[in-house]
Amino acid sequence: MTELAIRGSFVNCTKGEARRLPIPKDLDERPWHDLDFLGWQDPSATQRAYLVAESDPGLVGVALRVATQQGHIRRSMCSICLTTHTGNGVSLMTARKAGPNGRLGNSVGIYACTDLACSLYLRGQKKAGRHLDETLTLSARIERTTTNLAAFLHKILS
Repeated sequence: MTELAIRGSFVNCTKGEARRLPIPKDLDERPWHDLDFLGWQDPSATQRAYLVAESDPGLVGVALRVATQQGHIRRSMCSICLTTHTGNGVSLMTARKAGPNGRLGNSVGIYACTDLACSLYLRGQKKAGRHLDETLTLSARIERTTTNLAAFLHKILS
């Protein structure tokens, strides 16, 4: 993914907003063969995050708002990769819908790994709290993750 392709993929913000959003500086160093999607938080504003993934219409980027945590959460699960985290490892992220629905203020939410490193948690390259044992193969867990992500993206696009 190039910076130009990433900026052009955003479906729920204006072209000007997409031009101004911070793109990770380490794109060349990312473990692309282990990533099912690109996700990152805005380094200057922790309440903003971004996600870019391959989808039916092509590359789809979405701007996300990260909800501030209220109180202490003991354990929570990401709805994308089903990784459990303690503390603030999972956050409610909302995305303005694409098109006219988004301009009307409609949005979609999902509980996701706060750092959007789902792919690395799946593959055991990053650890989160206590790991739940599963009998599914890695390829089946990856397929489940991409299916969950595709369903979220579909809600944003529809």
